[in-house]
Amino acid sequence: MSLTKGYAAQVANGKLEPWEFERREVGANDISIDIEFAGICHSDIHQVNEEWGEAIFPMVPGHEIVGTVVAVGSNVTKFKVGDVAGVGCFVDSCGTCEYCLDGNDHWCLDNSAYTYNGMERDGVTPTYGGYSKNVVVKADYALHVPANLDRAGAAPLLCAGITTFSPLRHWNAGPGKKVAVMGLGGLGHMAVKLAVAMGAEVTVMSHSEGKREDALAMGAKNFVVTSDKEELKKLANTFDLIINTVSAEIEIRRYIGTLRQWGSLVVVGAPGKPYSIDGSILMGRQLSLSGSNIGSIKETQEMLDFCGEHNIVSDIEIIPASAINEAYERVLASDVRYRFVIDTATI
Repeated sequence: MSLTKGYAAQVANGKLEPWEFERREVGANDISIDIEFAGICHSDIHQVNEEWGEAIFPMVPGHEIVGTVVAVGSNVTKFKVGDVAGVGCFVDSCGTCEYCLDGNDHWCLDNSAYTYNGMERDGVTPTYGGYSKNVVVKADYALHVPANLDRAGAAPLLCAGITTFSPLRHWNAGPGKKVAVMGLGGLGHMAVKLAVAMGAEVTVMSHSEGKREDALAMGAKNFVVTSDKEELKKLANTFDLIINTVSAEIEIRRYIGTLRQWGSLVVVGAPGKPYSIDGSILMGRQLSLSGSNIGSIKETQEMLDFCGEHNIVSDIEIIPASAINEAYERVLASDVRYRFVIDTATI
């Protein structure tokens, strides 16, 4: 074991403060990464506040991690010292269930090990995340970050990037397809950039007129203020795919009505309250209300390579570790464009 430093919440709803803790030694199948940047995801706030239950404290959040490989285990061929590597939302899986064998290790039936607020596969060792100086992880669950990408801007790709890339790929966003993105936040702005790069015609639906200029600059063709119900009505039978990144309570049927035949509305932002919906609205044109959450290691690498080819990174504000608690407050106030990233050199 080796000592490292990070920022941790000691109790539910607690402030994040400096904390010294132990990382495991580098095993034969592991790599050690000196973390340089760690993104702040809204889910970090949910976990620290124990809003999803079963939280483990002390908690070191962070699953948007980018840094430099400083040590490799004897069996590792995937990485070498000096490589730029990333770590996303999970760091292990069983490798033997039907989903793991099919390349969908993020759906592991025998408990994926999450990057933080979870346990290693041994069931007793807690995992600690990226708000820290370093991380030791199995090489098979780390990702290569393209060298041309800004490292700080690439960090949020490990969650926000894959969370939006996966449904866009699955539902075949591309030339000839009309895609709407609900909400222009940490997830939404990545969905816009990725869908545009895939060749789709993109419309942003936002409650804030103030984000119109940003949306159009990212490549969106259209921008709709959702508080204007008449504007949404004009979009009936328009979209092949809607990516819903909104976590606030919404009237979902208003948006489903803008889908064209066989269209899908995909939820990637956890709703604040359960949706109320009459199933008949889906029946007439064989519409779908679906969900999606992150992606496999293989798909995450495909996403990073795609971003490297198209030079896509997140729009970020870099902060020192001492500003994490303030950043949490600003996320809740929607006062960030569009992702906070911690400079871990300040820990």
